[in-house]
Amino acid sequence: MNEISSRPASGPGYAEHPGYRVTLEPCAKRVRAVFNGETVVDSTRAMLLYETRHLPVYYFPLADLRQDLLRPSDHSSFCPFKGSAAYWSIAVGERVAENAVWGYPEPFGEVGGLEAYRALYWNRVDRWFEEDEEVFVHARDPRVRIDILDSSRPVRVVVGGETLAESRRARFLFETDLPVRYYLPEADVRWELLEPSARRSACPYKGRARYWSVRAGGRLLEDLVWSYPDPVREAARIKDYLCFFNERVDAIFVDGEEQPRPETKWS
Repeated sequence: MNEISSRPASGPGYAEHPGYRVTLEPCAKRVRAVFNGETVVDSTRAMLLYETRHLPVYYFPLADLRQDLLRPSDHSSFCPFKGSAAYWSIAVGERVAENAVWGYPEPFGEVGGLEAYRALYWNRVDRWFEEDEEVFVHARDPRVRIDILDSSRPVRVVVGGETLAESRRARFLFETDLPVRYYLPEADVRWELLEPSARRSACPYKGRARYWSVRAGGRLLEDLVWSYPDPVREAARIKDYLCFFNERVDAIFVDGEEQPRPETKWS
């Protein structure tokens, strides 16, 4: 990783947060973004910007953006670590994605060189691709790893005082910086306690998920269970297995021992 430090420090945020880091790292993937049927950016020269407490963001050279589809905006914002940002909207046919593109024309010294790049809000275009595979939610972080391991250890999930699922055929999913997730075969789950939910979500490392609520112990716990009916290739082994929010069930037992309840944004 290369620290962006080619100019004297001038960002005011660094004085109060001396450990704050903003770094750029080259990406060897071909990355594309599509809006209203038009490819807005197509680049093999993207950079991943890593910033303390933020997800990584793709930044693209100006030459790889369809400048004919961009419209300058009056919108602006300020970052104490990068500088003042200018914005552009994307216009394709009758559709406009307001303020979907941003950049730092005169960045602070700590991020010198950033003026030659632009970034796009992930959710303001229609589709993203890394090479020829669609990616969801945000850029994949090369530092995130997923391991999916078969386990014969008994797993039992309790909700509303009832055993919702029990299995010796679980697949344990270990994902960087997240709690262990226990995926159980459909046959080992009590389907009579599940009610289909309209909720859907997506994960850049696993794919698109569907959900179920659980009615047990005289109450309804919404969106407690999920599965990936068509996961991305790297997560194919959890296809149609069911998983449960460790944070919200009564308990999950592994080898007869209750597992600690994690504290996450889903708690």
